[in-house]
Amino acid sequence: MIFLQKEDNFNDWYIEIVEKANLSDKRYPVKGMNVWTPYGWKIMRGIDTYIRQELDATGHDEVCFPLLIPETEFKKEKDHIKGFDSEVYWVTHAGLNELDVRLVIRPTSETAMYPMFSLWIRSHQDLPLKVYQIVNTFRYETKQTRAFIRVREIHFFESHTCHATVEDAQCQIDEDVEILAKIAKRLCLPYSLLVRTEWDKFPGAYYTVGIDTVMPNGKTLQIGSIHHYRTNFSEPYNITFEDDDGEHKFVHQTTYGMSERLLGAVIGVHSDDAGLIMPPDIAPFQVVIIPILSKTNSDLVMEASNMLFKTLTDAGLRVKLDDRDARPGSKYYDWEIKGVPLRLELGGRDIENGVVTFARRDNSEKGTIDITTVSDGVRLLLDVISQSMYDKAKQIQQSHIQEIDSLNNIPEDKVLKFGWCGCEECGHKFEDNYDMKILGTPYISENYKGKCIICGKSTDKPVYAAHTM
Repeated sequence: MIFLQKEDNFNDWYIEIVEKANLSDKRYPVKGMNVWTPYGWKIMRGIDTYIRQELDATGHDEVCFPLLIPETEFKKEKDHIKGFDSEVYWVTHAGLNELDVRLVIRPTSETAMYPMFSLWIRSHQDLPLKVYQIVNTFRYETKQTRAFIRVREIHFFESHTCHATVEDAQCQIDEDVEILAKIAKRLCLPYSLLVRTEWDKFPGAYYTVGIDTVMPNGKTLQIGSIHHYRTNFSEPYNITFEDDDGEHKFVHQTTYGMSERLLGAVIGVHSDDAGLIMPPDIAPFQVVIIPILSKTNSDLVMEASNMLFKTLTDAGLRVKLDDRDARPGSKYYDWEIKGVPLRLELGGRDIENGVVTFARRDNSEKGTIDITTVSDGVRLLLDVISQSMYDKAKQIQQSHIQEIDSLNNIPEDKVLKFGWCGCEECGHKFEDNYDMKILGTPYISENYKGKCIICGKSTDKPVYAAHTM
């Protein structure tokens, strides 16, 4: 069992569970740049697989751009440089030679990609351009680092698109929202889509949609963001196309990014005091088989266990046969910490009855599956587990959202929903007085009538605010 309790001390519980499940090793001699251990990397690769599937299916092409960006290119968009200048790592020397132009280690890839986009795009026939990459980015995080949630070397997905019109770019934003829904369902993660405030949008964006999920301590974690740039980047980087009339126009651009915070959210939202609880779609092993041996039937049980392993593996499931010389209870403990969704136990009595015994990791339910239909039975159970995990997480997220109409007795562990006039002065006044962040207004409009909680003006838009991770 994990020694710390999730409900009592979420932050320390999270650190302990990452270490006990051996997902990441923070002992690398550069703070905030952790080592991905084999089990943690398998989970992240599973998430990356679904990202690639969805991007490939929507006409995006995968690319891989260089890590280093010349300072001359990095500084072309003034708002972008102001937003990242304090966070970037600089390369100033090559060997003993000082560089004529300093190089930025990629914090994000707009300034790396867009000089090339200006060469790749010539006419309207080159549009839309839709590319993505899954790479590491580097930002000098000054707050306390925490595996997957706040690190300095970030495993990062980013898509970049160019379009002929602002309307086409908006259609891309809507497609990104659909892609997100499919990926998040694989992770059993609920989330909110909130249009960030002007002072909190991505540097250089026309508007930003933040993707937030609620953690068990009531704080929100931003797991990704979607940005509409209009021509804010194409103008300084001279990304133009020739239209049907021979006129040269600047392209309209979007980006969509998510990071290893997806894994941090999965850990925080789903896991318990016994260890990880992995969504079946991204679990390195969806099923673990535990042979229940006795002195008289070891050969029989092991032969049946191997046959069961082959049957499930041939059916396309990710299966682990734990044939270690250890007690079943010790094996249960180890795989509970790893969060394997379904444990199958096979002993002499199970073989006699033509069944296999199962135990679900998400709720400890136990039962049996007929051995003749075991593949279908396991698949059905994994689907049920996925839906149950999503429903439970969504219910918990909704329970943390509280609508208020006054600033008296504001709860500390809730995401607040209230009226806001949209005035920056009122927004800053709330954030400064209550040490909470305004997350933004709903991207998908909500029916709302109320008054600004600061100035009292009537408004038809709610805003959400929270303490953040």
